[in-house]
Amino acid sequence: MLLFNLSKILNDINNILVPLVCFGCNAHLIRGEEHLCTVCRNHMPLTEYNFNEENVIDRIFYGRIVVKKASSFLFFTENGIIQRLIHHLKYKNQEQIGSFLGKWYGQIIQNDPSLGKIDVVIPVPLHVKKLKKRGYNQVDLFARELSTHLNAQYLTDVLIKTANTKTQTKKGRIGRWQSTKALYTLSQPNKLKNKSILLVDDVITSGATMETCAKTLHEAEGVTIYLTSMAVVQQFQ
Repeated sequence: MLLFNLSKILNDINNILVPLVCFGCNAHLIRGEEHLCTVCRNHMPLTEYNFNEENVIDRIFYGRIVVKKASSFLFFTENGIIQRLIHHLKYKNQEQIGSFLGKWYGQIIQNDPSLGKIDVVIPVPLHVKKLKKRGYNQVDLFARELSTHLNAQYLTDVLIKTANTKTQTKKGRIGRWQSTKALYTLSQPNKLKNKSILLVDDVITSGATMETCAKTLHEAEGVTIYLTSMAVVQQFQ
């Protein structure tokens, strides 16, 4: 009990000296708040999409790739709270944000009766050079949490990015498709044979990256593919 109280005191002192701030609004966090203040958390733009009813993300992929269902956790808007969160996740070494969002979304989808049994969760991979430079795949902890909540196997060694490319966010839909169409390969397709797969990305914009990854996954025999992401650009609503 003494050690527990001492730990709390030291943590409070540390927060006073180096106060933790909300990634959404930069307000100081109080005890019990993690990454986001209570106000920002209550204003998170959840899509509330499930894996049953048709939504705007499904329509992104119509006629492009065969998937069972697509969904996303949050809406991404320019200069919005989700943009700030993902910016810190990708470029400010705040990898724990992925775990925070993954636990939240994992609790939602594990209770979605319309989501079938998922055998394997696979993150959209980074090229080895970008992974080495950043130190982590920003999708990794988010996708790991989803696999834990879904009691699914988590695989990072079957879908491989074969070339290092610049960011896709400034390119148009055609440009993104042209620059991603041959960038992924399957290293061990037998691991996926007849499996139900949840493919996970950070942000869906045009859908080009997810489309290309899903086409690559379809090289494995008998797969069923679901798509999801941390966020989807709200212009598609």
